[in-house]
Amino acid sequence: MPQVLVMIDVQRDMLEPPLPVPSARQVGAAIRDVLDRARQAGAQVVHVRNNGGADDPDAPDSLGWELVHEVRDGEHLIDKSVPDSFDGTGLDKILPDGAPLILVGMQSDYCVRATALAALSRGHQVTLVRDAHATYDDEVPAAQASRRVEDELRAAGAMVIGSEDVRFD
Repeated sequence: MPQVLVMIDVQRDMLEPPLPVPSARQVGAAIRDVLDRARQAGAQVVHVRNNGGADDPDAPDSLGWELVHEVRDGEHLIDKSVPDSFDGTGLDKILPDGAPLILVGMQSDYCVRATALAALSRGHQVTLVRDAHATYDDEVPAAQASRRVEDELRAAGAMVIGSEDVRFD
């Protein structure tokens, strides 16, 4: 079964000034590379966009809310307001049952983690692209927080690979 690329919250507020994630340049390049290869292969692409609150940098209709990559004809756009991209969005109706998912996006310790765990619980094979997800510094440095999420998701059954190893059938 062909893989589906799920682009989680690849929005301007986290990848562009004024407050990008610490690794925004590298992560943004890896996401663009994976997206380009998915499109070239004709893979299904789903863009997930977070709708923050009125005072959040990703409040609907704000500059930070906008997606970094344009949604092309045939691609899907899902809006959400909670970390789990499946929660009340209809994402499960768009994805073929049991389709393998390739996940990229923001933030590792919130929406990426919650979406990956939800996908695994729904019977999807999940591949997280190591260099194509990120978060902000908090109690621990961003890179350490992202690695912890990768370890947790591996233990839950996900695969974690570098963007150079992503293949679309």
